[in-house]
Amino acid sequence: MGSEMTQKERMKAALTGKEADRIPVAPDISFMVPCKLTGKPFADVLLRNNPPLWKAYIDAVDYYDFDGWFTYSDIMHVEKREYTVRKEEKTDSDGNIYVTQIIDTPKGELKQVTYYPPDNSDTPVEKYVKDFKEDIPKLKYLFPYIDKLDTSVYDEQVKAFGDRGIMAVNIFPPGMHIFFSYVNGMDILSYAYYDYPEIFEEFTELYTNYQMRRLELILDLKPDSILTGGSGSITLASPSMWDKITFPVIKKITKWCKEAGVISGIHSCGKEMHIIKRCAEETCLDYINPIEIPPMGDSDLATAKKLYGDKISLMGNLHTTDIMLNGTVNDVRRESLRAILDAGIGGGFCLSTGDQAGRDTPEENLRAMIETCKKFGTYPLNVDKIKEELRLLQ
Repeated sequence: MGSEMTQKERMKAALTGKEADRIPVAPDISFMVPCKLTGKPFADVLLRNNPPLWKAYIDAVDYYDFDGWFTYSDIMHVEKREYTVRKEEKTDSDGNIYVTQIIDTPKGELKQVTYYPPDNSDTPVEKYVKDFKEDIPKLKYLFPYIDKLDTSVYDEQVKAFGDRGIMAVNIFPPGMHIFFSYVNGMDILSYAYYDYPEIFEEFTELYTNYQMRRLELILDLKPDSILTGGSGSITLASPSMWDKITFPVIKKITKWCKEAGVISGIHSCGKEMHIIKRCAEETCLDYINPIEIPPMGDSDLATAKKLYGDKISLMGNLHTTDIMLNGTVNDVRRESLRAILDAGIGGGFCLSTGDQAGRDTPEENLRAMIETCKKFGTYPLNVDKIKEELRLLQ
């Protein structure tokens, strides 16, 4: 083992197939845990930006002392917009906030309502597209040509985050999982895919061009990483639909990243083995997470490592409910050690959770995961010591 790496160096090494000084540990606490740590109503963070979520995340990294996986990179666009935005806010007697956002376009109005409970993450209760054929021509105005980037907030984030870990900028490919964030029901979106194929394909092309233009400009900034994929890529679509709509764009995204010398990653909670196989065999992708086990997903960490670990780095995968939320400290230690044995040998692994640890995940469980990795994840791995510790925890 060489000298101790910075958190950034450690994450970059592990997520590009290398052995670092030790296995990095980066539990996915993307929203709920950082918000709860502020001690404020969640809407203060997620709606009021007081503090912004990205600052709350940095505080959480420092509080727990783990290797950061920063996915909040905020890069604005300078573009000619032919729409205006209005917002209306209402709060009920229980402190629940409902924010209505109305977008006025040359083709008509789009409306979305988002619900902010006092002690949990926000969720849309009404989305923009209610009638696919009628509303998609309006939605198109949200994706104009991007002239240039405004990096004022991003520059602040880079400075604030420092060497705490790896920063990722999101580039979302087209797909049912992405379009669902705009469409008011999976049934509407599914029917549209078959009933209006020409409209669907035209919007997919427009959306893809918008994201690829973003990527073109963002790669000039030389970010640590580009994060693509998107939650529920195959959970909200069949593998064949993902192959047709999403995969060609992921191939292009990862190729551009490789040519620019920028790490590329995929986040896709839920079913993922099909994605891992296709990406390991046919793309330039560097890493993938969260590799969730059934019933949340369909993945096995040891199998993924055996089949594809020489081509793609893995990040995962302690169960966020059975282990992290409801398990004991010893359960967390045991599963952390198993994950280290399953995927840590030879490098190319970051110990993490499945998709987002819940709001009420015990602090002692998060600390047990982090401390176990720091104690037993140093390279070269002492496999006999890890196995003996596992035996004691049975």
